[in-house]
Amino acid sequence: MKDSIYEQQHGYYLDDLSTGMEAVFAKTITEADVLMFAAVSGDTNPLHLNAEFAKQTRFKQRIVHGMLTTSLWSTLVGTKLPGPGCAYMSQELKFIKPVHIGDTVTAKLTVTDIIEDKQQVLLAAEAFVCDTLVASGQTRVWVPRRQTTG
Repeated sequence: MKDSIYEQQHGYYLDDLSTGMEAVFAKTITEADVLMFAAVSGDTNPLHLNAEFAKQTRFKQRIVHGMLTTSLWSTLVGTKLPGPGCAYMSQELKFIKPVHIGDTVTAKLTVTDIIEDKQQVLLAAEAFVCDTLVASGQTRVWVPRRQTTG
């Protein structure tokens, strides 16, 4: 049982984790999401915002920012696995297929390695639309140890 308010808000500690643990998060990407991401990030590439421009590209229609798609991994890191209290260190990623407005992206993280002495956890990162893998990579996070008293 987590006693303090801090403990109640905290995610997993390093010693709570084991290889193979997984977490998933799904989100349908909306027009508003794309517009807000463009505004916040400053990425106003017409491939994401202008239907006439996008029609002339290999994609034939607007596509969602790749970084918006893979930001769902950050959602998982910060809220589920390891969760509140950890810190994102690095992200390797590969964009495989485009994502379109209206697609539901399912992000998945799987613990693949725990580096005890550095308090780091490696997670396999995947993003799917239906059963199609649209992005993959590896996430590295720092995870706190449980504080001992006495």
